[in-house]
Amino acid sequence: MQLLVKATSGSHEISVYEANQLYGEIGKYRFLQFSDHAIQGAIDLKNPKRIVLEYPRAVIHLMERNNPAFENVFMIGHGIGTIPANDPDKRFIVAEIDERVVELSRAYFHYQMDNVRIGDGRRLLCEQERSEFDFIILDAFTEAGTPYHLTTLGFFELAKDKLNAKGSIILNLMGKVKNDKIMNAIYTTLGAAYAYAKVFSLPAEHIADIRNIIIVGSCKAIDFDHKEMAGFYEIELEEGHILMDKREE
Repeated sequence: MQLLVKATSGSHEISVYEANQLYGEIGKYRFLQFSDHAIQGAIDLKNPKRIVLEYPRAVIHLMERNNPAFENVFMIGHGIGTIPANDPDKRFIVAEIDERVVELSRAYFHYQMDNVRIGDGRRLLCEQERSEFDFIILDAFTEAGTPYHLTTLGFFELAKDKLNAKGSIILNLMGKVKNDKIMNAIYTTLGAAYAYAKVFSLPAEHIADIRNIIIVGSCKAIDFDHKEMAGFYEIELEEGHILMDKREE
């Protein structure tokens, strides 16, 4: 594994590596990684248009399956820009709090679109018009996990206000499928704002292992084809508590 660049931004490090293997798959890969060793995005240097990681493939399928004619998307968390770059003809607004992440995505991962706004995703979402978006995607991480203020009832109700009648919110999270109080709370809180909710998980070796979990909320029934979910399968989470904005507690 070869380190191409390491940058310090705020309280964490951002690194770009090249490797001949990624998650057991042999090839030629370049990936962006935070200081907690979580890979935020990856490209196949031999086939740059191929989407390497499972979760963006699953998210793209959910979007295309539930609204093939979608046009407007608000995304919180840029990474290397895999999802907006997959549909350059669609209108994406991408909120990214760390300008250094965007700089590295342009320098090392061929991101060329001019649709990234630097700042807090919730604040930037507040500035958007009502009923403007077909999808809102949450893909934001810190070393402590998904920022709390992006998981509360207030945030989910804000997102609902910015979605059109057929719109959905899609969350990419990291957690456990059993006995995970935070994951259960996020799922329960989302369910308090949306009539329909589904949860999907990647498989893991042990039940207690942390893995990618996708949660979808919508005001209409959520459809998917399990063969197109890149290994994600539907699960049920336990009921948790409602996450409220701090000022409301």
